[in-house]
Amino acid sequence: MLQPIAVDPKTFQDALADAQAIAIGFTQVTADEKTEFNFPANASLIKKLEETFEINLHDELSFFSATGKSGEIFEIPVAADQFSADRILLVGLGDETNYAIRQAGAALGRKARGKARTIASLCVSNHEQLKSFAISVQLGAYIWTQKTGPAQEIPLFLFATDKPEVIESASVIANAVSQTRDLIHTPANIKTPLWLADEAVKIAGETGLEIRVLSGKDLAEFGGLRAVGNSSPKPGPRFVEITYHPRGKKKSAGILPHVVIVGKGITYDTGGVSLKRPYEIMAPMKSDMAGSAAALGAISTLPYFQPQVHVTVLMMLAENALSGTSQRPSDVITQYGGKTVEVLDTDAEGRLVLADGLAYAVKNLEPDYLIDIATLTGAATLGVGRQYGAMYTRNEKVAKSFSEAGERTGDRVWHMPLVDDYQEALESPIADLSHVSGKKRFSAGSVTAALFLERFVEDHTWVHFDIAGVGRSESDSGENPKGGTGFGVRLLIEWLTSLS
Repeated sequence: MLQPIAVDPKTFQDALADAQAIAIGFTQVTADEKTEFNFPANASLIKKLEETFEINLHDELSFFSATGKSGEIFEIPVAADQFSADRILLVGLGDETNYAIRQAGAALGRKARGKARTIASLCVSNHEQLKSFAISVQLGAYIWTQKTGPAQEIPLFLFATDKPEVIESASVIANAVSQTRDLIHTPANIKTPLWLADEAVKIAGETGLEIRVLSGKDLAEFGGLRAVGNSSPKPGPRFVEITYHPRGKKKSAGILPHVVIVGKGITYDTGGVSLKRPYEIMAPMKSDMAGSAAALGAISTLPYFQPQVHVTVLMMLAENALSGTSQRPSDVITQYGGKTVEVLDTDAEGRLVLADGLAYAVKNLEPDYLIDIATLTGAATLGVGRQYGAMYTRNEKVAKSFSEAGERTGDRVWHMPLVDDYQEALESPIADLSHVSGKKRFSAGSVTAALFLERFVEDHTWVHFDIAGVGRSESDSGENPKGGTGFGVRLLIEWLTSLS
């Protein structure tokens, strides 16, 4: 993992001596038809650097016709006896909004990706902006590979700050996102439900979280998880329960709010008997466990942040395979808690495993907030694209808090409607409900999926995140590599820590 280092501003000039590159943030200001450039961080030190390297950064930016656009980077070769740096990187900060700062950080991270270079950052100094910038630097530098050969080179970033905890917390969050991405990128021939449960056990052990794993006969009541996961009986499905308690609060359940997060963990999704078509869309389906991975990534940071809230994560792990033990369209299953469901499409398996988790939480955990997160429907991608996660809840106050947390962190969500007119789409002539619409006029697939899940939450405060569009990136750009993004980790951490 990439580990940034916080350096006291008083000694930062000494640290610069060993850096191979110096990154300087700039903005563009136009007044009286004259373009000027500002350097918002460490202005006095930047002035000394100009004198030492005998350069004028304003002139250099004018030569490059710089626009100040967020993420714009220009390289200037430099040399001075007292410095190891061979270049200065001028990084555009745009309008210095949170979004612009994250884009700039990601661009700097990408510039250094795969290189064993030390880069000293003089880009931002505001503590809130610095945290966002440092997280995005690390996410932009992220690489996942299984290539053999020499170990991947990792850059080192130095940040000047009088609050080292800002960089430390940024590193904790970025590493949780990176760890989540690692899990998502791992191929399904390795990433079985058993393997992913074992990884959760390792992470829980490293961070001091409580964990238990159920399999085999212990899953007798989990009708949805078994119906999906028994299509791949070796090793079969797993139910993972991870618990965080604030230090000194283990016996005070009920005093602090209890948040339960249920994550879809389909380690590979063929579609089952309702095989995915065209086949090309099946290749990325190793990422169908991104919801569980995000929930695991978020809870793994809580022992560090110590929010005053109880949190339980339920990872619903299964493979949706095509085999002699696969469920069939027209099967009727009994979910956890007793509701019967008519299965019309085995490729709509995620809601079946989530329903078990939600019903388990209602019966056993007494949640104050019940959240689920899943790469659930292609319809969500059509509805909100790949920039926002689809959020469903009837609680406007909670929806607002998540929307605000998403804007602060970059994991943006859009509040979607739960349209009660569509409830009849879930009617079944032979079971309590159908899990997909048998009536073709209902085309709002993400909405009807959310309505199905709502049937299992009773009167609890519930939020559903459909992250099918944002859980995976189709291109290598910005903060995200091609593949798993780790969406939801930052959102959940921000919201959970704000409950304290």
